Amino acid sequence: MTPTQLRAFAAVVRLGSVKSAAADLHVSEAAVSLHVGQLRKELGDKLFQRTGAGLAFTPGGLRLASRAAELLGLQDRTILEVRQAGDGRRLLRVAASSLFAEHAAPGLIGLFADRAKDLDVELSIHNPSHFETLLRTRAVDVVIGPRPPAGDTTLATTHFLNYQIIAVAHPAHPLAKAPPTASALRDQTWLLGPTGASRADVVLAMLHRMNVPEDRQQIFQSHAAALQEAKRGKGIALVVSFAAAQDIASGDLTRLTGNLLQAQGTWNITMLGGGTAPSAAAELTRFITTPRATQAMLRGGGTTPGRFKPSIYVTLWN
Repeated sequence: MTPTQLRAFAAVVRLGSVKSAAADLHVSEAAVSLHVGQLRKELGDKLFQRTGAGLAFTPGGLRLASRAAELLGLQDRTILEVRQAGDGRRLLRVAASSLFAEHAAPGLIGLFADRAKDLDVELSIHNPSHFETLLRTRAVDVVIGPRPPAGDTTLATTHFLNYQIIAVAHPAHPLAKAPPTASALRDQTWLLGPTGASRADVVLAMLHRMNVPEDRQQIFQSHAAALQEAKRGKGIALVVSFAAAQDIASGDLTRLTGNLLQAQGTWNITMLGGGTAPSAAAELTRFITTPRATQAMLRGGGTTPGRFKPSIYVTLWN
């Protein structure tokens, strides 16, 4: 069983056909079929068959699909580590929820990277529902955001910070005078960052609790952009409390009151358990619980421009 065979099979699984897999890998359909045929012969399993609705995978085929992604990710990671060892550098790949990446990651990563001069940190933004897959395929080394589902002993999760989501608006907003009714809340324009599209985040749960219709929700590419619209009097923004503290203190925004207009979330750091995660992931996990790290996250301090090079991929709807 070779990496080339596994890559061909993984492409078939991902794209749903031999033809699409061949185009993606820039090889002929015959080459993909040959690699899949070799896997079938070696493993003694048909792996999949064509049906009118597409490809139907056997139980063994589904297991191989999962293992193929994991093995290929491990291979890529090993190649990267060997090259880095020759250059005397290490790379830590961090995936984070959009809320954490925008408000807390710059201070944390800047301070952490300054402690280890041989370390480069790559930050990418992902929907938390993809965190487990990213870790298992070794596409990233550590994920930061909501706590993953309980009961998975193969992942090591550490809780490090609670945060509060509050509702803010321009001081002249009609709902700024007194606690609003549920019906009044449903009629407002809600200004949201990318986290408003994530089912794993507390913001969407708040909107559901208030029964806010989708046509009253406006999602911006960043939470800062949503906050700026609120300062212009365009609606109500749901934000992390410490991110809006300065604007509230200066009078540019006011916090709206009411039980429905606040919620608490948690930020957690997760990596593969059993000692299989890179050493830098374990180092970050230890550091993130320290008072210095907490201060950097809450104040945004510790960032040295150019010290780390984040590759940011913002996906609103995945």
